[in-house]
Amino acid sequence: MIRKVFSLPYDFHILIIDDGSPDGTQRIVKDLQNLYTDSLFMETREGKQGLGTAYIHGFKWALAHKYDYIFEMDCDFSHNPDDLLKLRQACDDADAVIGSRYIKGVNVVNWPMSRVLMSYFASVYVRFITRIKIQDATAGFMCYRRKVLETINLDKIKFVGYAFQIEMKYTAIKHGFKLVEVPIIFTDRTAGTSKMSTSIFREAFFGVIQMRINSIFRKYPEG
Repeated sequence: MIRKVFSLPYDFHILIIDDGSPDGTQRIVKDLQNLYTDSLFMETREGKQGLGTAYIHGFKWALAHKYDYIFEMDCDFSHNPDDLLKLRQACDDADAVIGSRYIKGVNVVNWPMSRVLMSYFASVYVRFITRIKIQDATAGFMCYRRKVLETINLDKIKFVGYAFQIEMKYTAIKHGFKLVEVPIIFTDRTAGTSKMSTSIFREAFFGVIQMRINSIFRKYPEG
């Protein structure tokens, strides 16, 4: 993934957030940093602190290092790195861009039908509860303009599982930012396992309701 991103015709920098992975991630990244000395970075953390906190850590790092466009993506090629260029281009006319699996039908490869249905109807549920129009509310392939992440109070983002993706989009919209979706094809990982669990599902299901209630009582946006 690192070599592929750096082969693209754009000056991307990469930050890897590693929570003590047992698969040798740190060693691999450190070796590649000898090759990509000025564009490959790594932040390590103790223990598994959750997807959302890793992204928040990365966002704060990117803001501190003065980046104007900040991307988030999976590193297992379920997100096609070629689509980074598509997201960056679309961000010229938007405040944040979502790599969407559902903006033009269902563009998912190698997922079991049960997982496709759960993901698709999760976004239907989010739209019904929150009244936002995002087709892929749980998408984790994003490009943010710097001003979005500066405006959102990242310390107030509560969710740590997949609901984190929903909360970030919802909060950005409540701040008045323009979010657009561009179609991508999502290909499930060929190695590794999903981090989905009952607690993560529960957080997302009830968290969306709580977000809507907080919004009604003007607790959103925060910061």
